Amino acid sequence: MTTIDCDGKITRTINQEIRRLMEEGVEEIRILNPAARHSLGVGLVRPIRLVFGGSVGYYCAGMIDGPAVSIHGSAGWGVGEGMMAGTIIVEQHAGNGAAASIRGGTVVIRGDAAARTGIAMKGGTVIVGGSVGYMSGFMMQKGTLIVCGDAGEALGDSMYEGVIFVAGQVAELGNDAVVQTPTPDEMQVITEQLARYGVDHPDEFKKIVAGRRLWNFDKREWDVWKAAL
Repeated sequence: MTTIDCDGKITRTINQEIRRLMEEGVEEIRILNPAARHSLGVGLVRPIRLVFGGSVGYYCAGMIDGPAVSIHGSAGWGVGEGMMAGTIIVEQHAGNGAAASIRGGTVVIRGDAAARTGIAMKGGTVIVGGSVGYMSGFMMQKGTLIVCGDAGEALGDSMYEGVIFVAGQVAELGNDAVVQTPTPDEMQVITEQLARYGVDHPDEFKKIVAGRRLWNFDKREWDVWKAAL
């Protein structure tokens, strides 16, 4: 394993070193002393394993396409935002907007994730071992959000074809979000995914999907649209 020590270096220098090592064919890099710097490991579009030996700041591993990223600490806002493919595992907690607008891949947060987790997802899977904050899953177009703890207010507000599974309590459903019972096949998939990443979980989940009342404008349901806007 090749290492990069962030001590005394700015973010641009660290990212340049990551790219240089990738060009040299290095397959795994351990990044020491990240000290919650922002925008580390962004825009990487080929397979590489990155191991951050501590907490990272905003937008870590954003817009990646293929890397496997492990964060041995917590992550600030927007971890994995815009990811196309790959895996991100956060060993502790994540700030607002975790996995926002991802199109593929898997983001695993072993602790809690703050507000707006998985907003505007267009694919991929987000697994949260703890709880999520308000407006998580807002405007999900596709993809799956699995929450092993509780969920805050406005969960799944204005969703399209995304699916949310919550094991704990839901403080409040968002506009047009409805609760269903997962099928046995869906529960099997959930169990397999959580087992793959070693995430403990309860035996039961609620399924939250779009009620589809906001998919097409109907002036007779103006109150629903007014609340969404």
